[in-house]
Amino acid sequence: MATVVLVGTLDTKGQEYAYLRDRLRQHGVDVILVDAGVLGSPLTMPDIDRVDVARAADSSLEGLIAAGDRGAAVETMAHGAAEVVRRLHAEGRLQGILGLGGSGGTTLVTQAMRQLPVGVPKLMVSTVASGDTRPYVGNVDIIMMYSVVDIAGLNRISRRILGNAAAAMAGMAAATIPEAADRPLVGATMFGVTTPCVTTARERLESLGYEVLVFHATGAGGRSMEALLKGGFISAALDITTTELADELVGGVLSAGPNRLEAAGAMGIPQVVSLGALDMVNFGPIDTVPTRFKERLLYKHNSSITLMRTTPEECAELGRIIARKLNVARGPITLFIPLKGVSLIDAVGQPFHDPAADQALFEARAATSTPQWRCVSWIPTSMIRLSPWPWPILCMPPTRHGFTAARRYTHESRGGAGSLARPSGAGSPDHRRRGRDRTLRQVRGGWRCRSDHHLQFGPLSDGRTRLPGGPAPLRRR
Repeated sequence: MATVVLVGTLDTKGQEYAYLRDRLRQHGVDVILVDAGVLGSPLTMPDIDRVDVARAADSSLEGLIAAGDRGAAVETMAHGAAEVVRRLHAEGRLQGILGLGGSGGTTLVTQAMRQLPVGVPKLMVSTVASGDTRPYVGNVDIIMMYSVVDIAGLNRISRRILGNAAAAMAGMAAATIPEAADRPLVGATMFGVTTPCVTTARERLESLGYEVLVFHATGAGGRSMEALLKGGFISAALDITTTELADELVGGVLSAGPNRLEAAGAMGIPQVVSLGALDMVNFGPIDTVPTRFKERLLYKHNSSITLMRTTPEECAELGRIIARKLNVARGPITLFIPLKGVSLIDAVGQPFHDPAADQALFEARAATSTPQWRCVSWIPTSMIRLSPWPWPILCMPPTRHGFTAARRYTHESRGGAGSLARPSGAGSPDHRRRGRDRTLRQVRGGWRCRSDHHLQFGPLSDGRTRLPGGPAPLRRR
């Protein structure tokens, strides 16, 4: 039988938790009720009392009560509840976790939820679920359900909301998920304006035996991918959409924090990185754009999102930021520079087309990159359009370690980030003949590839990396 853990403050929400417990048992699941209250007596009997919760935080209930500091008590009990929940899960006694509360209860319970792995059902019924939930959800899969009314007694509205929550949690906790093939995981970042590129890459990787996790680059998406990279879940990063760095720099609403684009490098995980959607900073509805930006170039993406074009100065700083982050990466990197637009709306004729800003981005990146980055030539391309031609690292076959990759180099493509651009004359007899002569030579301690397009990577017998074909001459110093 599945077990659902209820965590809450029974000195103020005992009646509501008793109702949740009864509904869960009615749906055929077992329940462990954890009391994280402090200042008052519990209104219903728990299975794990508040004394044990305080002890799990290396504290004492008596000391917390004597101090009379509600804020400090909530923080301590949150740490204790998190430890209790972690232990229950480790012992196999937790198949789901459910909580309810206002701002204080939500802070306490979701802190415990965030200790659990992705995939463990987590449901929080909260009075603050209709606002900014980022501090509560963090980088994990917490489901926030708005309580509509305050959690203060039972009434016809709260009974229905809590009954729905219990039914949902019972179903999730008891559900079995079919086993899937154990394939290497690739994390990819995407925005609407980079979707064609990422979709083509995802389909290509899936056909080669990879499983691709696509993260919407909305701040939370970038943080989630970074967390999974740090946790060792992801074998390689397809970080096409680095737009969250622009929000962090300029002050947009979709920042993923200052450590974005660092986890894969620190872990030595292979990366394909591009400059997708660095032409924009994100805000909410147009009337929420800060006054200091009112005279900037703004674009109404929809009624909820307003985009602001980055300036050449901002783009130059973004180029330096990206270069510095990639310079210290420990793993193999492929950097793609789309010279015909870093997003779909940065192409010629589109509202954010600004060659000077893009050039500032490219030049600052090049000036800041360490000497081992070098591009010998670019891919010749036709017009920007979606095409089945994959980017080099996308042709790699699955390996025991996820990805094998070439040594660090920069690949500068004339395609747009919103699409994959097919090389001119790719179907011509001359091009096919040249394709049969794709070779790699070791030149002055580095790698040099002689070809026109379509790199394929694989390991050499001595543990190095080979490229039997390539889109452009490349060299690593």
